[in-house]
Amino acid sequence: MKQFLEIAKIVATQGIRGEVRCQYYCDAPEVLCEFDELYFDKGETPVKIIRAFPHKNLVVMKLDGVSSVEDAQRLVGKILYLDRDDAELPEETYFIQDIIGLEVKNAETGEVYGKVSEVYQNGAADVYSIKNDDGTELMFPYIDEVVKKIDVEGGEILITPLNGLFELEE
Repeated sequence: MKQFLEIAKIVATQGIRGEVRCQYYCDAPEVLCEFDELYFDKGETPVKIIRAFPHKNLVVMKLDGVSSVEDAQRLVGKILYLDRDDAELPEETYFIQDIIGLEVKNAETGEVYGKVSEVYQNGAADVYSIKNDDGTELMFPYIDEVVKKIDVEGGEILITPLNGLFELEE
């Protein structure tokens, strides 16, 4: 598991005092606003967050040492990382980056369906996309009726597919 995880991307400047607009990669903008320190360069370069607040589906941040629009412009396109040790996740909650690549198996038969290639967060339940060895894509919702166990350390997700979930047309 990676120690430093992507949490946001700087997409634009905000005003003339060096603030930046960030597209967040977490459940809600308020999550990004909770951190006092983030990192550039995949965790190599720490940056102190002076202030952060949600604004129009983005997060506006004032970063230490960034005091002009020119300074901020140089950061556009850069990725911000968090140190996983700084994040407190509720039990049974995982970073999406830890889910990607897990092997998905049938909890009853042990049949391997493939590996998680994508997680879509667009509704009442996340949807996991699996790619199997022949390139076929399968999808399943992250709901209690389907997902029986996620074992990040063991590298697998155990599921019980609903009837017809993985039925492919001939």
